[in-house]
Amino acid sequence: MSSGRKPNILVLMADQMTPFALRAYGHRLSITPRIDALAREGVVFDAAYCASPLCAPARFSMLAGKLPSQIGAYDNAAEFPAQTLTFAHYLRAEGYRTILAGKMHFCGADQLHGFEERLTTDIYPADFGWVPDWTQPEVRPSWYHNMSSVLDAGPCVRTNQLDFDDEVTFTSRQKLFDIVRERAAGRDDRPFCLVASLTHPHDPYAISQPYWDLYRDEDIDLPRTSLTFDESDPHSQRLRHVSETDRTPPTQEQVRRARHAYYGALSYVDAQFGAILDALQQTGLADDTIVVLTSDHGDMLGERGLWYKMTFFEGGVRVPLIVHAPQRFAPHRVAAPVSHLDLLPTLVELATGEPRKEWPDAIDGTSLVPQLHGQLGERSEGLAIGEYLAEGAIAPMVMVRRGDYKFIHSPVDPDQLYDLARDPQELHNLAQEASFAPLMASLRAELAERWNLTALHEDVLASQRRRRFHFEATTRGRIQSWDWQPFTDASQRYMRNHIELDTLEALARFPRVPAGSSTR
Repeated sequence: MSSGRKPNILVLMADQMTPFALRAYGHRLSITPRIDALAREGVVFDAAYCASPLCAPARFSMLAGKLPSQIGAYDNAAEFPAQTLTFAHYLRAEGYRTILAGKMHFCGADQLHGFEERLTTDIYPADFGWVPDWTQPEVRPSWYHNMSSVLDAGPCVRTNQLDFDDEVTFTSRQKLFDIVRERAAGRDDRPFCLVASLTHPHDPYAISQPYWDLYRDEDIDLPRTSLTFDESDPHSQRLRHVSETDRTPPTQEQVRRARHAYYGALSYVDAQFGAILDALQQTGLADDTIVVLTSDHGDMLGERGLWYKMTFFEGGVRVPLIVHAPQRFAPHRVAAPVSHLDLLPTLVELATGEPRKEWPDAIDGTSLVPQLHGQLGERSEGLAIGEYLAEGAIAPMVMVRRGDYKFIHSPVDPDQLYDLARDPQELHNLAQEASFAPLMASLRAELAERWNLTALHEDVLASQRRRRFHFEATTRGRIQSWDWQPFTDASQRYMRNHIELDTLEALARFPRVPAGSSTR
């Protein structure tokens, strides 16, 4: 039963989790019972998109409700400016306790961005070491993905990623227990927004044996669409160069093993989310908590001969988005396209109970609360927009998904237009067909209103130059790291002599022992 107080918000976030590999979105193989239950009891957005198919730009845009170009979030080494307002700022201003556990890929000196607490360090560096160079497209960045993730895919005992995500799960669960104990003691009664962000199922495609063994090799499905280098569009050809796809092409068996490991990683993610949800239930907080499940972007998983992300094809840019609050919203599915940019105004409206009329800074998204109630919302046909300004590109790339149609444009490449209702594999480019000339004219006009791509191109090049020089300069001599250092005050943990034993045990025990009872 809901208490009538402001709802808690729990954001469960995965990394590189494509909806096309989830049962909630029609896949028949992956084993994700906890995600399935959230979908069955929640609101499932069938066509949700990130604002950029790359980790840092996608996350910064999701947090800020603004396109990457509006906040300089061009690539994985772009600084997230401290003055940029995030949903953590807005919720904190509304009296929320804002907490981050896990990956968010913040680059720069500000490692909180509105979060009051950060429970773990990040798995990725916070410096400018991964800046692309559009002036040398023929030079492959040595620090970027190659095909080793696919070629070496298989079971493992331990990885860097497992170390990280186990910590994220543990600290998230512990924080939920701390929250409810502090409430019981009358020390902090604020609603919370906790973001628990895992790095799985992001490559490398390796997972521990129990999760690998959930699947049989012979059951693993192979990509539905395989294209050669020559059959690929120009941007995909550049991505194949960046990832060395055709220098070290994987065998069919290696492709199968990579997808096998990916499905195992999905089951691992499901188990971690399940452990956090169990803690939410055990604390009695579940009925007052809105759970949002998503990922920063998808994974091509070998479709079209492409791996990872960095593309506006569906596998790279589509994300799962599930909102679970059965006390508030009846289970249903939303077919129209929506965007991660819509998450900030949605969370703010959920927290305050009404749409915000004025924003301290303009945002690019609109609230999805009407859709959560089964209504159409402002954009009945749906809208998702995106930008890609990082590795593999040589000029800005932009996307507009409106209704059934997706338009992809870059000044250096031929336009692409796909009817996703009739051509979900995006194999038939309609951009040059005469019958679609009016639609193309409308989309090009919309693009011209939204973007000055010439100026954006110049801004990206200038930013790349500055950041490459910055990194070269600041890695000479003594290096001062920006990486987040989580702090734990050991003097306040477990048994300490400045805290009376019965008092300490009573504070730590949940549920609390009724007054007058003895715990000893």
